[in-house]
Amino acid sequence: MKKLKVNNLTFKKDGLAALCFLTPSMAGFMIFFLIPFIAGIYYSLLDSPVNGSFVGIANYISLLKNPIFRRAAVNTLTFTATCVPLNMMLSLGLALLLNREAYLRNALRTVFISPLVVPVASVVLVWQLIFSYRGSLNAVLSVMGMSPVDWMETEWARVVVLVVYLWKNIGYNIVLFLAGLQNIPSEYYEVAHIDGAGSWKRFVNITLVYLTPTTFFVFIMSIINSFKVFRETYLIAGEYPHSSIYMLQHYMNNMFMSLDYQKLTTAAFIMAAFIYMLVVILFVLERRINEAIS
Repeated sequence: MKKLKVNNLTFKKDGLAALCFLTPSMAGFMIFFLIPFIAGIYYSLLDSPVNGSFVGIANYISLLKNPIFRRAAVNTLTFTATCVPLNMMLSLGLALLLNREAYLRNALRTVFISPLVVPVASVVLVWQLIFSYRGSLNAVLSVMGMSPVDWMETEWARVVVLVVYLWKNIGYNIVLFLAGLQNIPSEYYEVAHIDGAGSWKRFVNITLVYLTPTTFFVFIMSIINSFKVFRETYLIAGEYPHSSIYMLQHYMNNMFMSLDYQKLTTAAFIMAAFIYMLVVILFVLERRINEAIS
């Protein structure tokens, strides 16, 4: 009985100590994330941020009818559907290459990881010099006898943003895939090789199966990072870029600049709800796939 009381007292002391350590983080989360998020939902249901009246989902209906918002939403979804598969395929292929005894493997690892530590603002000038109408890329095209292209004022702008996204995010995914590959026991490949399994069968039946948790995590992070491409696009093309790269973040930023808080908060909550539902669906699929594999 005495030992039980001592254990309960120790548990209470540990719980109090843990609460003391967690309190600053919880307070910061509530002040800078949770409370503003709830306030944003509240303002999205009003017709004005000052002495506004409750209008329900009228702001959401009006926003969904807005052609500019629909254009931004389509562009964002199109970009995500394009860049995420490319990012995953390229990063997995490079991870498989770097996981072997390849020439200059360590140097290549450093090259692919370096964009993670380079501030985006310091690289934007380089991208502008490359893709400007009078930039280095058009100079090369002129030397080859080809007409220059206004990269940021045509449909090519989407390709430019895609290249910038891949340059920034491939290294992070390579690190994750390398960690997953190095956790696969080499004995499985040896047994499969003895049984006569070829490279493709070993890749499908061993590598992809054991990389399932890593692949889902990379997939989710790639989707989230695709919604962060606004920073690079804004620094390269400005507030009102070509219509093909006008994203939801551009729309929300412009609504903020014009002090239209109703459209801003409504668009932000729609995007947050979409991302949340997508992540939940992906986690459910991951759990079912893991159960089927097990």
